[in-house]
Amino acid sequence: MSTPPPDPQHWHQVPHAPAPGTVLGTLPAVADGQALMQELPPPTGTPGHGFRYLLLRSGAEVKAYVNRCAHFGVPLAARQDQLIFQAHTSLSCNVHYARYRWSDGTCAGGECEGVGLLPIPVVVDVQGRICIAPSP
Repeated sequence: MSTPPPDPQHWHQVPHAPAPGTVLGTLPAVADGQALMQELPPPTGTPGHGFRYLLLRSGAEVKAYVNRCAHFGVPLAARQDQLIFQAHTSLSCNVHYARYRWSDGTCAGGECEGVGLLPIPVVVDVQGRICIAPSP
């Protein structure tokens, strides 16, 4: 019997994590105060889902997080219309209602104490593309 892999501690440890520089979306596609669920397809020939992530916009600022509840390890919602969020304030998992701060992904209530969403460092380029920031 094999043991399951440990939970990822950083966004780049999640299966199918894209490389720095990958475009995750565009600024005009994410309305101010919106939390948008997205998914990059898995590599060709790889079964299962791809890389699931969230884009959150507050004015010109965009945050990105892996779409994975830190408490239960599932996406925060199965579909966009099921995503629970308060614009500019918080996101919640609709499985067990763990709540995370919009600003930094830290647990703000529920069964996620001491953990948080995995942030993805992003930059918005001059064309308005939201890209994974280069590694420092």
